[in-house]
Amino acid sequence: MTAEQYLNHPTFGLLYGVCPLDEHRQLFTTLYAQRLFFIVSQRPAGMEFESISRTDARMLIEQRLRSLRRLGKTAEYQALQAIHRQAFM
Repeated sequence: MTAEQYLNHPTFGLLYGVCPLDEHRQLFTTLYAQRLFFIVSQRPAGMEFESISRTDARMLIEQRLRSLRRLGKTAEYQALQAIHRQAFM
């Protein structure tokens, strides 16, 4: 399991890393409210923040959950499932 990740967004403050999406992109949410979601891409020129809707974030997390279940990564699956329940239920 990976360590928790935080980023400081210039407008929205501290963001919490929810889950990786691929090698260069990760889903983040605002730390306290967990209502605003961002895809953060790491590019050679720097980081790029793309805000996405709550529905899109939920869909991305559910896709990641399916992937983790298929790969048999139980610990990561359970941790992400807890985040999913907290943010969307």
